[in-house]
Amino acid sequence: MKNNKDVLKTKRGYLKKDFELFHLKDQKNMQFEFHYHDFNKIIIFMSGKVTYLIEGKAYKLKPWDILLVNNNDIHKPLIDSSETYERIVIWVNSRFLEKHNNFDCNLLSCFELASSQKFNLLRLNSELPINLKYTITQLEDACKSSDFGSSILKNSLFLQLVVYINRLFLENEKNKVLSDINYDENIGAILDYINKNLSEDLSIDNLSSRFYMSKYYLMHKFKKQTGYTIHKYILQKRLIMSNSLIKKGKSITEACAECGFGDYSNFVRAFKKMFGLSPKKHYKTLMQLEKLYNK
Repeated sequence: MKNNKDVLKTKRGYLKKDFELFHLKDQKNMQFEFHYHDFNKIIIFMSGKVTYLIEGKAYKLKPWDILLVNNNDIHKPLIDSSETYERIVIWVNSRFLEKHNNFDCNLLSCFELASSQKFNLLRLNSELPINLKYTITQLEDACKSSDFGSSILKNSLFLQLVVYINRLFLENEKNKVLSDINYDENIGAILDYINKNLSEDLSIDNLSSRFYMSKYYLMHKFKKQTGYTIHKYILQKRLIMSNSLIKKGKSITEACAECGFGDYSNFVRAFKKMFGLSPKKHYKTLMQLEKLYNK
């Protein structure tokens, strides 16, 4: 079982493997900043007192809840250290799942639905179904093994787990868990508008006018609901979008313009602050990682 320090040693944002599994258990005061990843994430919550914040929604977790966190979702847990926090976290490389899709089976369906429906929680009855729990146990064992065929077994068990989660998410009845979700519909509408219009004018004045709120009330409400100032949220989302566009082959100047940055030098400065590299060096790093993955 890995501890939280082992996870944090892995560079945020990148995933060089098909997937990575961590079984974490700790009881201490841990403060997390809002963050995002380039990969998708599955969280299987086992015990503790935790509320998970994902894009403006606060999910109060119960044992065996499953959270699906999409790549580029801004998120963080709020942890009560009075109880032991135990969970299984799986980092998911979308390209690995895409390789195993076919005409009638999209293994990314659960993540895509979670994103489109803005609902990240899968809550079962009292505990995981026996087949799902058995698969997770087998997968954990396979991840630790170096026996003959362990990598093939590990990947097949992971794919089996993803199939089970997709089936359960497609059948999930969301109205059963609404009492454990804190969500403001007005802020949700603003978040949706921001994410669909990152290239447009998203000034406080424009947003307050569009949503019929005073700008001071809007700023207060937004920070209270999301943990972010509006300016910081928009900046981070624009930088995340620019990263995605650069990965898809857009030039740095095109990415800058399409993400709503009026000034190129401000874009480069903000990009370097967030990713630790200039856009040009960051692109070269991404290409190197791509080559490593495809070897």
